[in-house]
Amino acid sequence: MNLLSRYATLFFSLWLTLGASTAARGQEASWPPQKSKESEHTERKLHTFQHGVKKEWGYATAQRDTFLVLHPKEVKANTPLYVVLHSAGHDVHSCLACTTKVGNHDIYHAPPEFFALYLDCRANKGDWWWGSEKYKGSEVCPTEKRVIDTVKWVIKEYGIDENRVYLCGNSMGGSGTLGIGMRHGDVFASIKANVPARVDHVSSRMYFAPLSVPADLTLPDPPIVVDYSAPNDSWSKGHDSFAKAMNERKYAMFLYWGPFGHANNHANILKVNDLINSFDWLSVKKNESYPVFTNASTNDPLPWPDQLADKKSGQVNAFFRWKNVSDTAEGSETQLFLVKPTDLKTSFSIPTESTADVSLRRLQKLRVAPGASVQWTFGTAKGEAKADATGCVTIPKLKITAEPTTLSVKPAK
Repeated sequence: MNLLSRYATLFFSLWLTLGASTAARGQEASWPPQKSKESEHTERKLHTFQHGVKKEWGYATAQRDTFLVLHPKEVKANTPLYVVLHSAGHDVHSCLACTTKVGNHDIYHAPPEFFALYLDCRANKGDWWWGSEKYKGSEVCPTEKRVIDTVKWVIKEYGIDENRVYLCGNSMGGSGTLGIGMRHGDVFASIKANVPARVDHVSSRMYFAPLSVPADLTLPDPPIVVDYSAPNDSWSKGHDSFAKAMNERKYAMFLYWGPFGHANNHANILKVNDLINSFDWLSVKKNESYPVFTNASTNDPLPWPDQLADKKSGQVNAFFRWKNVSDTAEGSETQLFLVKPTDLKTSFSIPTESTADVSLRRLQKLRVAPGASVQWTFGTAKGEAKADATGCVTIPKLKITAEPTTLSVKPAK
């Protein structure tokens, strides 16, 4: 080998080494995300970001992901965040494109005063169905870790109010909303799923029956769930077991249904069930306690699994409302009431009273040990209740009317 050949070989080896080293550094430096574009969408500033994988997510191979951050019309301190998971028919860009027209996947349309985060799961094989197809177990999977880390990064990067972060999605994104959102009540204040495509994801992630939560795992109190599904939509299968699990676990859910199929246009859905937007899920705050209503006398019979051809629309917990009065180490006070006909225009008959079991979640100051007793009063009624194995307190069979009545709970003396 002559001298020129030796130099050429040496140069080529050095080039390969440097290239591999640069690639390795690039993969290591793939987080935090890098802004690749600044533009405008619907007269709102739009930032496009790209990033690779973090080792702790557990992805088997490297990948490149894109997410979009849409700014509010007017940026203020502590702005809330609206997080969107797209359906199987979209990617992150086509999802955002839907927001140029009212009626086109209305759940994707972020309020003008919110920051909005649009995430993608179409680019990477295996992330389909937000991880539920490839990662069928109950453990938090790489897809979910990527989503949660991205949400947390955006919260910090844009000075988001961390107590007002909301997750929503349509179809596949609705499945992801339930599966990812329910598991992360420490991140999301409330979540809303438009015709979620199956409930398998959330059932596995939350260890719903026949599974059970491992003894060494503590799940944070979940966000309040809003779900509207259609019995004549095959993707809604399993909502009977889902509703039963939510009721048994004392998890907060507003469920609406009717024969609107796998729809995404709110105007069309409202013709069938005009309650789907009646609860202000974007007013819920993560740092405030909330009541959970279960076994309510005013709930409609579920059409799942045997009455799928039923044309009736229905609801679970649609008419309950509340107002937090106080939450201290000495006790909690919450006003409970039913919505009034003057405050909600609907084709449904609004009840004048309802009996329900009421549980308290996300208590900020009051701490009740598992099995400990509390004293409660509700109007003229009073009694004593014992916390369950997770420390959740449930007061049985409260009669709730349109007149706000204070539920007071204090540690038993």
